Amino acid sequence: MARRKGLTFYQKKKRLNPKVIKDVLELLVGGLVAVFLAFVIIFSVGMRTSVIGDSMEPVLYNGQEILMNRIIYRLTTPKRGDVIVFLPNGNQNSHYYVKRVVGLPGETIQIRDGRVYIDGLLLSEDDSLDEMADPGIAQNEMTLAQDEFFVLGDNRNSSEDSRSGNIGAVKKDNIVGKAWFHMKTGDESIGLIE
Repeated sequence: MARRKGLTFYQKKKRLNPKVIKDVLELLVGGLVAVFLAFVIIFSVGMRTSVIGDSMEPVLYNGQEILMNRIIYRLTTPKRGDVIVFLPNGNQNSHYYVKRVVGLPGETIQIRDGRVYIDGLLLSEDDSLDEMADPGIAQNEMTLAQDEFFVLGDNRNSSEDSRSGNIGAVKKDNIVGKAWFHMKTGDESIGLIE
C-alpha cells in the first residue's frame, strides 16, 4: 500500500452530544415556562385600563394605558401617596378613576389656602403641585370613616376627585386596585408608577 506524502487531514464526523442537547432543551423549556408563568401571574393579578383626562399629569397622561394590581388591597390597605384605581361610589357604569391617596381612614381633612391639612397639620407635599383654587367639599373639615380614603389628582386644578360632591371620600370596597405600571407611550418605556 502506498502512503501519501504531505499533509493529510482526517475529517472527524461531528456527533451531537446528547448531554448538550438535553441541557439546551431544558434551558429552552425552562425559559418558556418562566415567561408563561410571568404572563399568567401579571395578567391574573393585573388588569389593564386607560387614564381618562389630564388630572394625573405629569405622572400619567390622557389615554395612557396602565396595568393595575387587583390583589394587593385584599392583603393590605392603601397608603398615602399610592395611585389607586376606583369606581366613584361603586358605580359599575362609570369609567375607572385614577387618583392619588392623600387622606387615610380616621383622619380629618381640610383644604385651606389651596393646601391640604390633615388633623390640623399642613400635609408635606411636592412643591410642584399647584395650590387648589377650589377646595370643594373639603373647605370644611371632613372626618374619614374607617373604610374611606381622600384622593386627589396630581394636576390639582384639573381634577374631579374627593373634593367633588359627586365623588367624595372613596370607600375601600370601591377601590379596584393599585396603579402598578404605565405602558409605553411615545418615547417613554414601561415603568413603575410612583
